[in-house]
Amino acid sequence: MNKIKALREKMMQLEIDGMIIENPVNIFYLTGIQAEGTLIINDKENLFITDGRYIEDLNNSLTIDDEIIALSVHTLEKEEYFKMFENCIKVGFEENYITYAEYTNIVRKYRIKEATETDGLIEKMREIKNQNEIVYIEKACNITDNCFLHIIDFIKPGISEKDIAIEIQKFIIENGGDGLAFDTIVASGENSSKPHVIPTNRIIQKGDAIILDFGAKYNGYCADMTRTVFVGEISDETKALYDFVLKVQTRAFNKYKNNADCNEIATSVQNELYVHNFDLIHALGHGVGLEIHEKPILSTKSNYTLREDMVVTNEPGIYIPRKIWN
Repeated sequence: MNKIKALREKMMQLEIDGMIIENPVNIFYLTGIQAEGTLIINDKENLFITDGRYIEDLNNSLTIDDEIIALSVHTLEKEEYFKMFENCIKVGFEENYITYAEYTNIVRKYRIKEATETDGLIEKMREIKNQNEIVYIEKACNITDNCFLHIIDFIKPGISEKDIAIEIQKFIIENGGDGLAFDTIVASGENSSKPHVIPTNRIIQKGDAIILDFGAKYNGYCADMTRTVFVGEISDETKALYDFVLKVQTRAFNKYKNNADCNEIATSVQNELYVHNFDLIHALGHGVGLEIHEKPILSTKSNYTLREDMVVTNEPGIYIPRKIWN
């Protein structure tokens, strides 16, 4: 179904006559437009308001098809804004994106009678991926998989964490990716207990454990991979811990089914870790799409349910500070 049409149907259910969309990720999701501007949906039409820098490009690139039918691109004078919602009683806005100052400016600029929060309406639509989106994510994942195979041959004693991060970015761009889905994490040795450490000049040494957390982006859609690799021989203790986390992950994956409770899955992982005196210090997983972190969230505090065609991660981990594996 046309995404704008689907959004209009959901707006009708909420008795919302119009909507102002300024989050560029949501605008891209609904229209495919990648340009600065505001998407306006009122009682009669769909308008993308931008400035003269983008008009020619958008008018040449937009195709009237099922996805963007009846979408007009305009630059508007100040007085024209006042007429955008003159027949709308209730206008929705993205409460999770705009500041209070932006909210007051919107209400004043458009002379809105009643402004209402939309409770992440578009973000909820984005939870369920259509087949085109799944294809794009699969492509991003394939590029990421190939990058991992490349990078494990690239890693060797004497290079730095930054060297590895730069090589990851280079490979992704040279092999069909738009770029990085997020800032690459390369954490070696004593840094490997820090889940979100920034790559440093630390030199890779024999016996290091290295955490790699990276992903490609393709046609706007993200991939997310986390792997632990080792340089040279590892101790029996390290291997046992690695195998334990892998088994925990596999058991969790077997619970990823339609209508499964995200809280229950994350709690089961937390309980497995507790038995061995470890803790799940971050969410078990999260949705992936146009953004690297989307709903649903799989955590012991979440209230989400897995549904068919959601794309989610499964990433349990244990982190032991000041422990250097050898």
